Parts: sequence; structure tokens; C-alpha cells
Amino acid sequence: MKFKNNRTPFVTTILGITSLVLLFCSCNHSNQEYEPAFPLGEFVRPRYVNPIIVPDTTALFHCPMNNSDVFWEKGDVFNPGVVVKGEKLHLLYRAEDNSSVGIGTRVSRIGLAESPDGYTMNKRNAPVIYPDSDQNKAYEWPGGCEDPRIAVTEEGTFVLFYTSWDRKTARLCVATSTDLIHWEKQGPAFAKAYEGRFLNEWSKASSILTCLKNDRQVIKKINGHYFMYWGEYVIYGATSTDLLNWTPILNEDNELAVLMSPRKGCFDSDLTECGPPAIWTEEGIILLYNGKNKEGEGDHQYAPNAYCAGQALFDKNDPEKLITRLDKPFLFPEEEFEKSGQYPAGTVFIEGLVYFQQKWFLYYGCADSKVAVAVYDPSTQQ
Repeated sequence: MKFKNNRTPFVTTILGITSLVLLFCSCNHSNQEYEPAFPLGEFVRPRYVNPIIVPDTTALFHCPMNNSDVFWEKGDVFNPGVVVKGEKLHLLYRAEDNSSVGIGTRVSRIGLAESPDGYTMNKRNAPVIYPDSDQNKAYEWPGGCEDPRIAVTEEGTFVLFYTSWDRKTARLCVATSTDLIHWEKQGPAFAKAYEGRFLNEWSKASSILTCLKNDRQVIKKINGHYFMYWGEYVIYGATSTDLLNWTPILNEDNELAVLMSPRKGCFDSDLTECGPPAIWTEEGIILLYNGKNKEGEGDHQYAPNAYCAGQALFDKNDPEKLITRLDKPFLFPEEEFEKSGQYPAGTVFIEGLVYFQQKWFLYYGCADSKVAVAVYDPSTQQ
């Protein structure tokens, strides 16, 4: 269904009550600071902008894994993370070459683009994270590096979470940088936890906890630790003291504690996968996530197997405690480029969310083939 002004439908049915609350608070600064509230939005697809990144069939890169030049983003570009550095917005996106056909069979590398306005993208010619002859070789060869999600500390250290893919086991990995170009790979996030118990277990999709501080979105500690939501089918939690080594949260049976899971009859009936960095607010922790609509058991308003975007609210003092979540997605496949490409069932796969120029920019993968943006301007909702 299309809406006027190309606006994305934002349905906010929560426990049977429809609400859209925006909270603005005065802080001890020279200006008023904006405090986000749940649910976040309404996100609008800007006219005549999308898709903002498409594959470059001419970009060459000398691959150390293959020891040859490859067209590193000739296949597809999708699933971006985003962060602000200086006066510009910086987008890290997954790019696949054309070495094979089929999801998960090509080599993935992570490219970098910058933008002064959030819409106009200037891409670097070479990837910044890729399978190399380094300490991560065993985890990244031959599949590569996938699905970047990024945030920044108050001091300016960029922390990147991505998936290493050896075509057997997906592993959530960490890398750090101060300039977004030169990265130090820190290895699998769960390598040291519980004597390596989860090192060789499937792990993906990190949503690290952030907050707005002086109008900057930065990584936040809670209860003395850094916290992240993670998981591809259900959502788990993990904590860290150094941002590099993470300890998954276990339940009373010594198994991974499930914080949120799929719901029958809903858009997230097949899986609930973490999206961009979570946001701490006085109202609670806002987690944006990806839901997959299960064929025959999902929400019939959306295509079977479609990926749609949802929001959940967790307790601000207890990030493991789910309070509520939207019954309907706030973003779902509508545009032609969101329903074609590698994943024609339809995909809006959110991974990048950042507060920039007093707006929220949400970047997402379109059918595993292109990158698009939706924008929420809080000033329009006052």
C-alpha cells in the first residue's frame, strides 16, 4: 500500500493501545537537547534519493586471499552500519563480488562511504575490512566479512561488529579504529568467554547500547558494563568491560538466556534479528530489529519470508527485561528495489542508525542488493 508524500507507514499498536510519544527535555546546556522516546519515528523515505548506494561494477581491489584483482562490489551492496565523524556521516556497507551465485556463496568485504548530508555518498575505491592474511584468516576465509554494525565511544574510538564467514560457521567479530580507514581486528567477540565455549558456535548481529550525550550518539555503560543485544533467530545479551571481549548472558540452566523471540501470527514470526545500536533513554532502551515473516504462520499483511523492521522497549535499568514491542513493523518492503535482487521476497534490513544534524538517519539493505535510507526528523513531530 502506498502512502501520500512517499511516507512510510508507522503503526504503533502496543498491547492494544495506539500511542506515539515524543519527549523533549531541557538539559544543563546552552541549548535544548532532544531525548528520544519509544517508538522512534516516523521514518520517511526521502523522494528521489533511494537507493543511495548501488554496486560499482568497475571497482578493482587486489585481494590477498585470492592473490588477484577482483571486482569487489560487482555483485551486490547491502546491510550498512553508520556513524558520525567530524561533520560528516560515514557508512560502512557490505559488498559482494560476482564470484558465485546464491546467498552466502560470494566473498563479502566491507566498504566505506562518507556523506556531508546523509544522502550524497562518496565511496572509497577499496574495502576497509576484508579477508586478509592475518589472525582472523581461519574465521574469514573463504567467505569474508559481512554485515557491519558500528558505534563510537565518547573518546572517539570506533567499534565495529561484523560477521566472519568461513562458509561453515558465522562468528561475531570485533574491530576498532580511530579513523574508520585503518582497522585493528580484535577477533571473535566470544572467544574467551567461558573458556571458549561459544567460539565455534554460530553468532551474528550485535546491537551495542548507546545514548545521546550532548547531541552525540555514543556507546554507554549500564550497571558498570558495556551491553549488547545479539542474535539472528532469537535475541540474546552479552556484557563487556573492554568492548573487545564479550560474555554472553546465561540463564539458570547455564544456556543462553533468550531475551526476545519470534511471535506466531506476526511479522517477526520466523526470526528476530538485532539491527542497529540500541538507544538508552529515560523511558527505556529502544531496540530496532529485523523480523522475518514466516510463511503460513506470519502476518498475512506482509509477503511470506519478507524482512520487516520492528522496535522493542527494554527496561532502562535492566536491559534483559523486555517491556513491550510493536505489533506491526514501522518499515517494510514497498519500493521496487526492496523487492527485487538477491531476495525478491522483499527485504528492508536495518543495521545503521545515527543521530546527525538533528535527525535520525536509518540505513538499510534492500533485498540484499542495494542500500537505502529513511529519515526521522523529530522537529516535525513537536
